[in-house]
Amino acid sequence: MENIVIGSGPAGRLGSLELGKLGKDVTLIEKKHIAGTCLNEGCMVVCALTDITKFIDTNRRFNEYGFIKSQLDISYEKITQKIAETQVKLRELNQIENESVGNNIIYGEASIEDGTVTVNGESLEYGNLLIATGARPFIPNVKGSEYGLTNKDILKLNDVPESLNIIGGGIIAAEIANIYSTLGSEVNILARSTFLKEISQNTKRYVLEKIIPDVNIYENTNVKEVFKDKVLTDSDKELDGVAFFATGRVPNSEIAEGLVELNPDKSIKVNEMMKTNVENIYAAGDVTGGYQLTPVARMEGITAARNMAGYSNKVTYECIPQTLSLNTEVSFVKNEKVELSDDEKSQIAIPAIAGPSAFWHILSGDTGYAEVDFDKNNNKINRINSISPSSTSDVAYLSYLMRMDYDLDDYGNFLEIHPSTDTTYKIIKNLWL
Repeated sequence: MENIVIGSGPAGRLGSLELGKLGKDVTLIEKKHIAGTCLNEGCMVVCALTDITKFIDTNRRFNEYGFIKSQLDISYEKITQKIAETQVKLRELNQIENESVGNNIIYGEASIEDGTVTVNGESLEYGNLLIATGARPFIPNVKGSEYGLTNKDILKLNDVPESLNIIGGGIIAAEIANIYSTLGSEVNILARSTFLKEISQNTKRYVLEKIIPDVNIYENTNVKEVFKDKVLTDSDKELDGVAFFATGRVPNSEIAEGLVELNPDKSIKVNEMMKTNVENIYAAGDVTGGYQLTPVARMEGITAARNMAGYSNKVTYECIPQTLSLNTEVSFVKNEKVELSDDEKSQIAIPAIAGPSAFWHILSGDTGYAEVDFDKNNNKINRINSISPSSTSDVAYLSYLMRMDYDLDDYGNFLEIHPSTDTTYKIIKNLWL
């Protein structure tokens, strides 16, 4: 057996697919469901539910404008049922895709010892091994934590909770808050430090005032105890509602303990070729720590696969675009290599443009917000925070240009497709060049 991949999330699935395309013998081992956390418990579930909340938000807006009169009857049970049915279809497609390049897929829990992988009682020898076992929700050491929910439980709920206490202050906390507040829950966010540290203050203010105005935010707040139907904070304040932990993730690296070197946080230590300290063992995706994003995991998995196949490849982490999936998307990117002083940067802040899906936001004055920092000495973009229905595509495109180190003058010949890239046109051509 030449190549074994353990874990079929974005890193393992794309890594095994790449190996197969390169003509290598591959066995992909998956413990439960192909496609990993993203499809089965994570971002795809969040995006599916956010599609529903966007529809609810649009319906509310159109009713307020008076040209549509409708009252929605939402069945959360039916929503989760249809998400599950869609997941089954996507798993089938993902399996067919991997098998189409000659890969063998085995379902079962793997273990590694003495140069072999054991699964379902069978021992398999490998020439190269890729560990892509992902990560799981981190549950803090809080009394009563067994009563709390995580992203693993979203599809197990029978109905929308009347009240929800989200413990955590990052992107997942914001996305879950947006979903359940739109569906009718009373939502509290309890952040140990500051809520949404990932985005600028002005962008955060817009999110709080325009996108999730009904969510109660408690910053610098710790939870002392969790009960079945309430939480107790460190200031002895009781908040009614179910607890939901959005407190980060822990790498599933137990399979590699004693086999390869681990980082202090127990993630697997790899170099820029996704290689561990053992010559023929690689790791990719959330199990290696760092950016826990599906596109990054895919990039890492492909990089590992190419090196396993003998094609030298290195991964770089520059200008990584990110987004919050809310009723209006919030996307952001920063050039981490450059820290600009106030004298070195020029900042533009504008309301977002009425691009795709934004026309009917204009009457209510909530088309969004864009904030861009420019490196005026080198004539380049340094940072973007953007809120608009098209921000995910806008920022992904601009992050690529940042990564390629384009000079702003190179935007002069950019021709937009109206209205899909109007934001890019407005920010770069009208306001800067």
